[in-house]
Amino acid sequence: MTVIPARLALQQRVFPEYRAPFFNLLAQSCLQGFSLFAGEPRPEEAIHISTGLANGDFQVARNLHISSGKTYALYQQGFIKWLERWQPGVLIVEANPRYLSTPAAVQWMHHRGLPVIGWGLGAPPVGKAESVLRNTFLNSLDAMIAYSKTGAQQYADCGLSPQRIFVAANAVAHRPTQAAPERPNSYKGGKPHLLFVGRLQERKNLALLLQACADLPDKLTPGLTIIGDGPDRARLEGLAKTIFPSAHFTGAKHGAELVPYFNQADLFVLPGTGGLAVQQAMAHALPVIVGQADGTQGELVCPENGVLLPSANLESLTAALISTLSDTAKLRTMGLASYRIVSEEVNLEAMLDSFAKAIKSVL
Repeated sequence: MTVIPARLALQQRVFPEYRAPFFNLLAQSCLQGFSLFAGEPRPEEAIHISTGLANGDFQVARNLHISSGKTYALYQQGFIKWLERWQPGVLIVEANPRYLSTPAAVQWMHHRGLPVIGWGLGAPPVGKAESVLRNTFLNSLDAMIAYSKTGAQQYADCGLSPQRIFVAANAVAHRPTQAAPERPNSYKGGKPHLLFVGRLQERKNLALLLQACADLPDKLTPGLTIIGDGPDRARLEGLAKTIFPSAHFTGAKHGAELVPYFNQADLFVLPGTGGLAVQQAMAHALPVIVGQADGTQGELVCPENGVLLPSANLESLTAALISTLSDTAKLRTMGLASYRIVSEEVNLEAMLDSFAKAIKSVL
């Protein structure tokens, strides 16, 4: 078991439900205690938040959201009071210079000779003035944890020493304990079956998936199951009736309800952004086709196990479907590669190990 010899404090803007398994695992590993500080999202974000931790301490912040879009900023009331109460040995913060209360927290820790670690997606190109502000903030931190190798390189480009940068591939699921399902080298019923699981939102680009399925050659015309609910469901169901009426919408399903669908599918497809179910699909030995989104998918998806779509358009998605579905034996090999990746590289346990390395490096 991974052990972290420190009293740890971790700041987040919000505490989404999907992070609860990792934060509970992190709390279990902290010998001297763990506390999380996070507030409420904006109403329009529709983020499902967790209300507490099974392990560790949870302090609710008062989030003051300032402006929106490119000018968005955040101030979290109660940050310093939380630190004074918890008295951490190490602080981890979101590496976002738009969070106006964070620099004072960094100063509070450093004044006491205590380290601060940043955690973030990366540092993509921005304007000159914002770049100076961001680089100054990033270089005030003692170490950095990046979601991906892409993010790690971006932090190095901002002037951080590579020795201070750690990669914790963004995981939402534990290392699989079940064996990889065995699938025959032929499609059941003579046609492939595609699966999508997630919230039905426009940014998932499911309209593209429906059109691509309709455009496939007859011998590759798939069965398509779309699991989930959300604001785009009515539009998508109406579109499906017009262009791909065999598409099956099941509504929302969770946990054990999903297992038969994963096991019966041949390929998991998410042509848009987001997609916590990608790792679940891989744990059931499914090859995956996903959009590039924020760059973290690069740790999950490679030519060995699927296709990372270069752009969200019908041409690239249709080409990816034809390429993967045309060779069943290769498709099965890709599925086994998916299983290996989430077993060995991208899972909550591996993510915890990376956090532990970063924390021990600053102690």
